[in-house]
Amino acid sequence: QVQLVESGGGLVQAGGSLTLSCAVSGSIFSLNNMGWYRQAPGKQRELVAILSRAGDTNYADSVKGRFAISRDNVKKTVYLRVNSLKPEDTAVYYCNRVPPFTLWGQGTQVTVSS
Repeated sequence: QVQLVESGGGLVQAGGSLTLSCAVSGSIFSLNNMGWYRQAPGKQRELVAILSRAGDTNYADSVKGRFAISRDNVKKTVYLRVNSLKPEDTAVYYCNRVPPFTLWGQGTQVTVSS
């Protein structure tokens, strides 16, 4: 059974940084491309960062150069380092397979004040 548990969000000022973590249980971790998604109030969930099984990364244009996705295979954890945060980065952040499972974690809230 897959479980996804996100953490590390918080309230930060514009320009600040956070490191989000996603603990992944089950066998999906080593078998799949993993990604970070976010959903801002009133908007659809969007994929912002992808990390392939081979270690390749890809980012949405809106976060390119500011966000960095990584993984720890021993800890079965996916990370998202978010730098130079902007108010428009305010959202609930989720990790999941790419493409996503129907099951989602609870997410972690990131709020950026101007």
